[in-house]
Amino acid sequence: MLNLVLFGPPGAGKGTQSERIIEHYGLIHLSTGDIFRSNIGDKTELGKLAKSYIDKGQLVPDEVTIDMVKSEVEKHSTPKGFIFDGFPRTQVQAKALDEYMKKKNTSISAMIALDVPEEELKERLQQRAKDSGRTDDADPKVIEQRIEVYRKETAPVKSFYQEQSKFHEVDGMGSIESITDRLFSTIEKIK
Repeated sequence: MLNLVLFGPPGAGKGTQSERIIEHYGLIHLSTGDIFRSNIGDKTELGKLAKSYIDKGQLVPDEVTIDMVKSEVEKHSTPKGFIFDGFPRTQVQAKALDEYMKKKNTSISAMIALDVPEEELKERLQQRAKDSGRTDDADPKVIEQRIEVYRKETAPVKSFYQEQSKFHEVDGMGSIESITDRLFSTIEKIK
């Protein structure tokens, strides 16, 4: 089973590239952002709780996120694999995911990080706000907060996968197609 963690700061292109990886490799996409937005749109209790953190540019607490991801994985009986987009975001989440995958007799194959300079991230997020109407991408202060949260809380997850020799960085600049080609090349080496 091919299980990938697609990693990168807000605006790095994880959602766009996930779609291409899913189509090419037949993986199931698990995006915590999509799951949160769905719950927020449906005004579920989880959605209301998640929105209170997201609106401030903060991460949703680990326990809530972990349980939510586990329940999504359980919905699929015979997957070829998963692509985790936006998860794990903390070392606690990474360890919990490893333990859970072991119980499912599988493991994370690799973490692939999209590397994009900060100024480019800000431009992409502001453009995404205009194109998609995502309010969390419109406010420069929230954007700055999200990037800072990524730096402080999420980037350390990189070392968790480096210690397992499962971390791979891919240049996230250039055309969508060129980034996809680099990702596919990296995945082929992992398989």
